[in-house]
Amino acid sequence: MTNDSLMAFQKLDVYRAAKELAQLVHEARVEHTVLRDQACRAAVSCFLQLAEGLPNSGTGMRRKYFTEADNSLHETVAAMDLALALGAVSEETAGHVQEIAVRVKRMLRALLRPTG
Repeated sequence: MTNDSLMAFQKLDVYRAAKELAQLVHEARVEHTVLRDQACRAAVSCFLQLAEGLPNSGTGMRRKYFTEADNSLHETVAAMDLALALGAVSEETAGHVQEIAVRVKRMLRALLRPTG
């Protein structure tokens, strides 16, 4: 896909970072079945909720989607943190996920701030 064929929201850093987060969690192959499933579903949910909110022009709907994306982001981080504690994922992988999650969180919080 060329940059010209992307929709405007797909070019945003927050979109790209959330997408990278979902990819990293998927590629982590967490060795605990429940945590792998939970982390993957939460990361996908974070990405998709964000994607629903970005092109939405209604303040209330944007807040709803961004809040849900933020909640899923925290669930992703918690699942990966527990996977690390249980030895089901490497410290390097969990650390990389954590770094991207912090970036996404900062951007989501900025999107949730009232404007005007």
